[in-house]
Amino acid sequence: GSPRRLLLISNSTLHGGGYLGHCQQHIQSFLGQKVKRVLFIPYALHDRDAYARTAREKFESLGYGLDSIHESCDPVEAVRKSEAIFIGGGNTFRLLKALYDNCLIHEIRKRVLEDGIPYMGSSAGTNVATVSINTTNDMPIVYPPSLQALGLVPFNINPHYLDPDIKRTHMGETREERIRQYHEEPNTPPVLGLREGTMLLVEGDKATLQGVTGARLFLRGKKPTEHEPGTDFSFLLTDSNPLNP
Repeated sequence: GSPRRLLLISNSTLHGGGYLGHCQQHIQSFLGQKVKRVLFIPYALHDRDAYARTAREKFESLGYGLDSIHESCDPVEAVRKSEAIFIGGGNTFRLLKALYDNCLIHEIRKRVLEDGIPYMGSSAGTNVATVSINTTNDMPIVYPPSLQALGLVPFNINPHYLDPDIKRTHMGETREERIRQYHEEPNTPPVLGLREGTMLLVEGDKATLQGVTGARLFLRGKKPTEHEPGTDFSFLLTDSNPLNP
């Protein structure tokens, strides 16, 4: 079995709460007492200094030190020495481009999938943990060399998943329609729509939905299905997913 440990959070801020407030107990349970310092990757936002200050304040309040990779003169070495990695949200294209530009794709994959250090992502940081960023909600403000991401799990996620609002007159495509368009392309993996307040905990070959709002699962050629917190999604971790024609 894989030693990977992932906490993939849909959003960093939930309405009415502060930064990572809705999931701070999940974070403490996930990181435990062995981890002393977290390596933060703020590449998804332009103002990395301000972002690092926000993250540092939160993690210090939870009992963890935080080092921001943008302050390191050698980002690759920072990943190699890290005890745990947290990639925050922002623009997914900007984030992925910076990961490629700094030669971090292979290094992060190795640390997480081979060495077993904990990986946390929120929003864009969750997007890049998956097969590709094809199912992000973000605008392509920069051009990464590839849409292929870290591939820590063999499926895609759509963070901040929104259900259609039947009262609205807006006639643009719903999130569900956009994911269906993605699945019209051949050999596209499952997409897990994570609503705000929801996260996926991956421990080795086991994946469990956590949080408060549930998720919607999209499989190519099948009707989407609704899932409550506590759902076992371990079957999504097998590359030869039997539910994905």
